[in-house]
Amino acid sequence: MNDTLQTQERVIEVLRTVYDPEIPVNIYDLGLIYRIELNDAGDELSVDMTLTAPNCPAADFILEDVRQKLEGITGLKKVDVQLVFEPEWDKDMMSEEAKMELGFL
Repeated sequence: MNDTLQTQERVIEVLRTVYDPEIPVNIYDLGLIYRIELNDAGDELSVDMTLTAPNCPAADFILEDVRQKLEGITGLKKVDVQLVFEPEWDKDMMSEEAKMELGFL
């Protein structure tokens, strides 16, 4: 397995440790991560993410948690986390596991 793929898997693993304090499901399985992109060298990470609602009261907490945890991944020199609201998030973006956890299935 190449280093970039390993790093991408590590990024997903780390994102699965970040939770919206109001929802008992991690942000990755909630479908809040829209894009994970590593440069060719695998040392610069760019992430686009959204929130369940634009006025989410925990927005600053969640963003800071994501940024800190991603910056802790060995081998990354630069981490850029962008908050986007297009497309608008809806519950269909959640993983099957998240939908089950929250009683949508």
